Amino acid sequence: MSKKKESNFEESLNRLQEISNELESGSVGLEESIKLYEEGIKLAKICYSTLKDAELKVTELKKQLEESIR
Repeated sequence: MSKKKESNFEESLNRLQEISNELESGSVGLEESIKLYEEGIKLAKICYSTLKDAELKVTELKKQLEESIR
């Protein structure tokens, strides 16, 4: 995973945690809650995509390793 993707992932995950905390606190109104929820969904998609890419890369590296030791 590149430094930029890793940074984006970490930033997205941290922001997602902040949003979760805000929503759980109940300190924001309905309109703000909806905006935060929408932002959270976008961030969750970014995180999921990044994790999926990482999983594919690990699978490919594992396959290459197994082929090289045969």
